[in-house]
Amino acid sequence: MSDDHTQVQEFFTARAADWDTRFPDDGPAYRAAVAELALSPGSAVLDAGCGTGRALPALREAVGPSGVVLGADLTPAMLEAATRAGRGLDGQLLLADVTRLPVRTESIDAVFGAGLISHLPDPAENLRELRRIVRPGGLLALFHPIGRAALAARQGRQITPDDLRAEANLGPLLAESGWRMTSYVDEDARFLALAVHQN
Repeated sequence: MSDDHTQVQEFFTARAADWDTRFPDDGPAYRAAVAELALSPGSAVLDAGCGTGRALPALREAVGPSGVVLGADLTPAMLEAATRAGRGLDGQLLLADVTRLPVRTESIDAVFGAGLISHLPDPAENLRELRRIVRPGGLLALFHPIGRAALAARQGRQITPDDLRAEANLGPLLAESGWRMTSYVDEDARFLALAVHQN
């Protein structure tokens, strides 16, 4: 993938207008994944690569009115769709590259990344950038509303051994980037890997 993310922007721009209608049943999976973060009221959380902001209502509910919810995405059309859906009311939407975030170091309690890892141009380096903004002991959730096998079947492909989301690949990648994976679930109904910021 090119470093300027042109391919990612083109892919998501073409799909932004009907993204939510293509996956109308994902809401419960998003809410369950956010619940796994066990965020406290008043926490600060970033939805990295937020797309149309489907996680933002659950994140706002988790951190309450005193918390901070940010949604960052590279694709203007996705943020426009989030705004049309009213999700900008649940968090501040940022047009930003998650590989170079305009967020202060160690200012965030948790990062939520739905479908993010496979779109990062340099996953180890990019995960280090997410670690930079998270306080020591803070959390990272890498999520997808369906598991790896179900996603591959939907896309008409097979899972390959080099899949970044495979537990054997993801654990070392996170460790190299300053995270420690604390849980890993890959089943038909969801994919969720949780990691903690290592000092």
